[in-house]
Amino acid sequence: MTVIGTHFSRLFSRFYVYKCLKQSPWKQKTCHLSNGVIEVQDEVKEALHSGRPVVALESTIITHGMPYPDNLSTAKSVENLVRDQGVIPATIAVINGKVKVGLTTEELELLSKKDKPCIKASRRDLSYIISQGINGGTTVSGTMSIANQVGIPIFVTGGIGGVHRGAETSMDISADLTELGRTSVTVISAGVKSILDIGRTLEYLETKGVCVASYGNSKDFPAFFVPRSGYQSPYNVQDATKAAELIDAQLRLDLQSGILIAVPIPQESSADGEIIEFAIQQALTEAKNQNIIGKEVTPFVLQKVNEMTQGSFMSFSIDIALVENNAIVGSQIAMKLCDIRNKNLGVISTSRHRYLSNQKTGDNRIVVIGGSIVDFYAKISSQNIQMDGATYPGNVRQSFGGVGRNLADCLSRLQTNPLFISATGNDANRTVFEDYCKHMDLSGVTSLDKFNTATYCAVLSSNGELMFGIGDMDVHKQITPDYISRFEKKLALAPMVVLDGNVSTESIEYVCQVCHKNHVPVWYEPTDVNKAHKPFLTSAGQRLTYISPNLNELRVIYRHLTNTLDSQIGHRDPDAITLEGILDEAIWLSKVIIEEVPIVLVTLGKHGVMLCQRSQLEKFPIKGYRLEHSDKMKADIFPAFNAGYPPENIVSVSGAGDCLAATMISGIVHGHDPDLCVKAGLMAAQMSLKSYQAVPPNISPKKLNLDRVRIWAPWQPQRVKHV
Repeated sequence: MTVIGTHFSRLFSRFYVYKCLKQSPWKQKTCHLSNGVIEVQDEVKEALHSGRPVVALESTIITHGMPYPDNLSTAKSVENLVRDQGVIPATIAVINGKVKVGLTTEELELLSKKDKPCIKASRRDLSYIISQGINGGTTVSGTMSIANQVGIPIFVTGGIGGVHRGAETSMDISADLTELGRTSVTVISAGVKSILDIGRTLEYLETKGVCVASYGNSKDFPAFFVPRSGYQSPYNVQDATKAAELIDAQLRLDLQSGILIAVPIPQESSADGEIIEFAIQQALTEAKNQNIIGKEVTPFVLQKVNEMTQGSFMSFSIDIALVENNAIVGSQIAMKLCDIRNKNLGVISTSRHRYLSNQKTGDNRIVVIGGSIVDFYAKISSQNIQMDGATYPGNVRQSFGGVGRNLADCLSRLQTNPLFISATGNDANRTVFEDYCKHMDLSGVTSLDKFNTATYCAVLSSNGELMFGIGDMDVHKQITPDYISRFEKKLALAPMVVLDGNVSTESIEYVCQVCHKNHVPVWYEPTDVNKAHKPFLTSAGQRLTYISPNLNELRVIYRHLTNTLDSQIGHRDPDAITLEGILDEAIWLSKVIIEEVPIVLVTLGKHGVMLCQRSQLEKFPIKGYRLEHSDKMKADIFPAFNAGYPPENIVSVSGAGDCLAATMISGIVHGHDPDLCVKAGLMAAQMSLKSYQAVPPNISPKKLNLDRVRIWAPWQPQRVKHV
């Protein structure tokens, strides 16, 4: 470690003490974008969500570094180089008081032409620029700060600021260094210009706890224009893979500080760089001879170098070459980092850890825990088949299911942005699953090397009847209490938590305990008759607020709670019996269930739903609502459709119940009238019947707005007398 003068060290030590204010991306902190300050371009948002690599780019090179139109062509060139590596570029700037992450062509042109005043936007300047509604080109410090907030772990620039010569008296130290000490972003740069005090810059970074590594086979620390500054980095990373491994380790350690990876100037540009470096050294020598010290050194050197090179120092050809080279290197590292973190056992991809949305993105959002399944449906065309090993003509269709996934899918399309907690294998099915579910927050979905993504294959006869099915669901056993506990804070803050029956009994019990402690209601979707009774194997059943069984699942729960099945109908299909018979049985069974769970939504196929509630409930409970026990139950019957207008063009019943529940849940957390919540759910279910996908892609808040629901369902539910 280089020895620094006592006076210099004493002065600098006052500035070394700091408190880390940012949380590492490894903590999966969700950025609060609902304040309207940060706007993430759709392409960047989608890439972050779907697990694709993203690289952040600064904008001062556009606003303050070059004249128009060279600044525009350089910005486009750098973005194209990033894209060529398979990475999404995210240029960051402030436009009209809005922080933009990812710029359109029009926005790049706006900044390039400089028609409006534009301020250099370091961390300290962001609040002022935003409050004034003006433009700002983000510096290294400003870009790092925003990139960290939105979950971009790698940032590419030309070079960083440092400790200025004479800083022991002027205290002129770049904010870039402080940002590196408190922000969990890796900066790819060509090192530090030798016009600065490189030795003290490295000393300062060491004190701040910043890991510095040179890129390549040498530890030589580059000085922007030349590959060797005369100083060495503590470490070096030989290639993109080694650099990505370093970043991955830093994120897993949650050190809350950045990494500086110093990339030497490309060989083809080094000759020009040496000319400029020679001029810098000559100017520094002249400054020393003239006894120029402190804050006067930098402007003196800049002026002299400009004179000696006849203005070439102020040209930007080398700057362009450096930033383009760094963009390629940074993008390659980003690709490797994405691969590493997607392959790690049980580790969530860096670029997926925070899903960005203009909707509800804070910790207080719905949490869905359950199964993720890739479904295959094989329908045989021939009516005459034998189990003889022959190949029969037919068609095979793929879709995506799992009750938990369906619920989270529908809630996402309704823009409630739930956190989905699940497990998949690290296989090809996971890839297609994530691609299809790119509109969802998958930050809670862990990918495991030793398991297959849950898969179900249904073999159907020529008339569509299910002959048999094969399911591989072992990965769902990995949604353990230990894994779910990583999201305990989000459970405690959620307005509602939703569980499906694919989750283990132990996990259901753990979730219910956490939610009960924090007065968070739990909705349980039984999934099938074999899983309906799971919560009632422990005390979890008494801690549920909502349950949504069909009639057969209701029978199973009743049988478990009473050790009998006192039913007039037994196990016949609800669609094959009269509504009166169904209601009589459903009410009889629900009277027992309501003692455990205050709200029971019984789905009745073509007959609609029956909503049973403890009679004192005035509204649907969400977080903080205290329930009181009641011996009475009220039941309302909601028809599946308007009388005389049954749904047409039904193609699949799969997912209809999940769309019903998810749409109800969305309405509940938004405080809508209970009747409208149920009617909206039924409307969503009818949309699902007409789609081959469990959750139709066209479900949206617009399609299910309250005015449409009122027109679609003008009737009032049938009230069954208090029981």
